[in-house]
Amino acid sequence: MGEKAIDWRGSSYNDLLAFPDDAKRIAGFELGRVQHGEDPRDFKRINDWGAGVIEIRLEDNVNQYRVVYVAKFAEAVYVLHGFLKKRRRRVHLT
Repeated sequence: MGEKAIDWRGSSYNDLLAFPDDAKRIAGFELGRVQHGEDPRDFKRINDWGAGVIEIRLEDNVNQYRVVYVAKFAEAVYVLHGFLKKRRRRVHLT
């Protein structure tokens, strides 16, 4: 299988550029796997967004980052969004 092109949709390219350097590097590596027909190392299907939408999950010691894409089409990997995931705070009931 050949390498699929990356098609950056909306602000997804700029979203990814805003990641810290290590997160950008790992996101690029994971998208490279997807371009060659492989699954990312850590991912989750997001059926609520539509058929074939997948979220790459990236973490460093402090933050969690996500890259959302669709790769079910033969011509390209469509990157839809990149974002810093907000952590949920636990609420302690007293």
